[in-house]
Amino acid sequence: MSFKKLNSPQCTAITENNFEMKLKICGAAREVTGSAHLLTLDDGYTILLDCGLYQGNSAHMKNFNEKWLFDPRSLDCVILSHAHIDHSGRLPKLIKDGYLGPIYSTHATRSLCTIMLLDSALIQERDAQFHNKHRRHMRDEREPLYREEDVKLTMERFSSFGYGRKFEVRPGVEVEFRDAGHILGSATVGLTITEGENTIKFGFTGDIGRPNRPILRDPQQMEEMDYLICESTYGDQFHESAPQEIDKLLRIIKHTCLEKRGKLIIPAFGVGRTQEIVYILDQLENTGQLPPVPVYVDSPLAVNATVLYGSHPECYDSELSTYILRDPNPFGFGRLTYIKEVEDSKKLNFSEEPCIIISASGMANAGRVKHHLFNNIENQRNTVLIVGYASPETPAGRLRAGTNHLRLFGEEKMVRCDVEIMDSFRLMLIGVKFLIL
Repeated sequence: MSFKKLNSPQCTAITENNFEMKLKICGAAREVTGSAHLLTLDDGYTILLDCGLYQGNSAHMKNFNEKWLFDPRSLDCVILSHAHIDHSGRLPKLIKDGYLGPIYSTHATRSLCTIMLLDSALIQERDAQFHNKHRRHMRDEREPLYREEDVKLTMERFSSFGYGRKFEVRPGVEVEFRDAGHILGSATVGLTITEGENTIKFGFTGDIGRPNRPILRDPQQMEEMDYLICESTYGDQFHESAPQEIDKLLRIIKHTCLEKRGKLIIPAFGVGRTQEIVYILDQLENTGQLPPVPVYVDSPLAVNATVLYGSHPECYDSELSTYILRDPNPFGFGRLTYIKEVEDSKKLNFSEEPCIIISASGMANAGRVKHHLFNNIENQRNTVLIVGYASPETPAGRLRAGTNHLRLFGEEKMVRCDVEIMDSFRLMLIGVKFLIL
């Protein structure tokens, strides 16, 4: 086998006997979001692994979401590892810009994309409206990256398959999804590419979950691969064990809600992280350990995603399957309220009651949690709990780094609340891609 760099730092040629493939990294190269990897086979057949949206404010990534490093009309197929927006969020733009081929995913990923991409389209439209309302010059008018109708066309392109079921995207190219244990429906992608007498195993990990986490099964080992695109953001880090993280969470809740009589605000992605936190709180409630304070999940996406979690028991681990026999609703308890309506969300901003608010997005760069930060970070009684990775330029990333001020909705806000970090909630390996050759 041999490798050589092509006319771009993102491009690599892989040669095996008389067979050559080209790999072009089109997103998430030394970055955490915007996953996209283009594989071109010897006969020109093209496979795009993921089609993610860049989330962050890095100056050199400013135009990433608007531009392609390939012609969407030339693609033959897309294989999607999971539904998180940094892996799926540009699919509607891909369709809008001329892609006509299929999108392959697991069943649960297809279900989640239905709601997540619609939510993303709504954010794109609202951001464009806000920008155009406050722009200084007519020439600065902004169009949303895509709209609701583009999402509907995108969902028509999906073909879904179960874990462990091999299928062909074309003769000589076989795909297998294996459980990645990251979010509902997440999968590693194994490609078996046969050309004449040559067979190459090419793998893509997507985002790999941590073992022994609640709700989902542990990551399933991939088949042995000749080449692998693997994520490694947290591959060199240790994480707190389950008892330690539970003790720390209880300490934070008691200190904020009982001692300071304040609000505990948790920015959390609507899919995956929110359900994990709610499930842990449900267990604490059932064992009598959760302090008597109301808990609010303030995210329409999280509400819809939690319903979908109940529709895909094929992704549950044995612990959750057993727990459901004792508690038929592991994502709900007496003091937990799911909020959809905007007016109910606004009421939380002016409420003085001690409470826990879990709200999207996890990076706090969009969604209702920005409003909760805007209205609460200057109050010393409150606490913001960061439970996952956040790009350094985002509000959550800046809070992680210890900033004493945030600019939100055009206003400078001082950070007078407590800021806590629980990295044990991070689902392992969310980020930078490396090609293992």
